[in-house]
Amino acid sequence: MKKPEKLTIRDIAVAAGVSPATVSLVLNGKGEISGVTRARVLEAVASLNYVPRTTRSTPPGETLRFLKIAKHGHTVNRDHSVFVSDYIDGMSAEATRRNYTLEVVSFEGQPISAVAESLAGAPISGVIALGTELTEADIRLIQGLGLPTVFIDTFYDVLDANFVDMNNEDAVYKVLSRFQKQGFQRIGFVASHVDTTNFRLRRDAFFKNMERLGLQVNAADVLSVESTYDGAYLDTRALLSTGLDLAECYFCTNDVIAYGFIRALREHGVSIPDDVSIIGFDNLPQSATMEPGLTTIDVSKRKIGYLAVTVLDDLITASEPQPPVKILVGADLILRTSHERVAAGPTRERSAKSLPHPAE
Repeated sequence: MKKPEKLTIRDIAVAAGVSPATVSLVLNGKGEISGVTRARVLEAVASLNYVPRTTRSTPPGETLRFLKIAKHGHTVNRDHSVFVSDYIDGMSAEATRRNYTLEVVSFEGQPISAVAESLAGAPISGVIALGTELTEADIRLIQGLGLPTVFIDTFYDVLDANFVDMNNEDAVYKVLSRFQKQGFQRIGFVASHVDTTNFRLRRDAFFKNMERLGLQVNAADVLSVESTYDGAYLDTRALLSTGLDLAECYFCTNDVIAYGFIRALREHGVSIPDDVSIIGFDNLPQSATMEPGLTTIDVSKRKIGYLAVTVLDDLITASEPQPPVKILVGADLILRTSHERVAAGPTRERSAKSLPHPAE
């Protein structure tokens, strides 16, 4: 049986639709490469399970493996490729600095048992797992394999595992404080019924911080939609068709949900921010280029990736068992125009029934 040929940079270039030189620049963290192009290259690296060759002398087994896990794809999908590629950038730079090779292995729609099987006997020193779509049971399973492991983009207070995540409570507080500063009293929340830890943490943070700021929550202003762009759009359309009484402003669980939400509002004749103000979460590239620009939360994914490798290296090199490390990275509110208060006053009507509809 013929042994499969090792993948090359040229194979990655063909899959990503770029030149081999561009692939080389991305993998080495050099050159002025756009976020979109970098994401395409890293997506191809992950989907083909490509392991870059190294010219440095690395002892056998001095390899870290990043598991890009998409159990259902409602949150880990192409809409978030840039998001994941920033994690990889941070991990790759710090892994190289610490003399490790970084592997990127992608699992899409596969059971966690398949992930566990791939790690059994693997010649690696440690694991970083994308925990966005993982349940508590999934984390316990991977953690129980005995390999030094760090989970990113998820967080559990009571699990004996290592986490590096964003500080959702701090981030949501900044969103609600900004709305309050703008003079809004009726603040809505576009949640998602897709079950991920960060979504739950943002929902909890919304209610906790509304109370902290002395703001009242109107249950009718807490909406729930699907987490994909199309799903959020269709669910919002359905809500609007019932004559939804719109709040003055909304915090959306993430940018992708905000995009679908805004599209449905616009098609219903609602102007952003004239009729409704909106803030998202993630600072995806489209948020800066859309009209109006989306005010959103930015958390350094590169910082999270860097910290994950730092924690993992400490676990690998420690001479005795270490207590779990749980790190939360702070957020910045990126101000654009989607959240501005254009028309204010208690008499302003926002019922979806009373707003103008586009011509049929």
